[in-house]
Amino acid sequence: MTEKTTGVRRRGRRPGGTDTREALVNAAREVFIELGYDGATVRAIAARAGVDAAMVNHWFGGKEGLFGEAVLKLPFNPQEIVEILIAAPADDVGQTIVRTFLTRWDATGGGVFTALIRSVASHEEAASMLRDFFFKHVFKLVIGKFAPDDNDFRATLIATQLVGLGMIRYVARFEPLASADIDRIAAAIAPTLQRYVTGEIT
Repeated sequence: MTEKTTGVRRRGRRPGGTDTREALVNAAREVFIELGYDGATVRAIAARAGVDAAMVNHWFGGKEGLFGEAVLKLPFNPQEIVEILIAAPADDVGQTIVRTFLTRWDATGGGVFTALIRSVASHEEAASMLRDFFFKHVFKLVIGKFAPDDNDFRATLIATQLVGLGMIRYVARFEPLASADIDRIAAAIAPTLQRYVTGEIT
């Protein structure tokens, strides 16, 4: 009896359609989060997706293209983040920064941020994206509204706090911070961020 006459589909690799593309993106995001850019292989990603490794070249031209699709495309709009932050009262910007980022990162367990951090040392585009996102597309714009001076320096100081926080919470997973609730973290970190935005830094 054939597959057609029995009505039972054979198990095996996915066909080369758009569902394969989506499966590869999802699998790649998982593998890049776990292993970083250097550690992730096309074969491992394809195996996770249940497809032939040749599909990576077919859909993305290789690991580089797949990394760009799975990781370098942010799961949220930076402009949305900026609008939330600049709408905050001047005295509450530090709190708003912490809560806005942790809420989004926690929703995916660190997700794309973790993949970026694991890949920064070996993938210049990942490092460039972190710089562009935290500095040019978010904090430089926010600082421009609130800060009295030294806008660029203040923006990079904020980035040190958030990148460090993300590293400890999602990548290194130091306890008790890794499992601390957002209220506790915001109470501890927000005053420092508030000083970076509106206070004296010299």
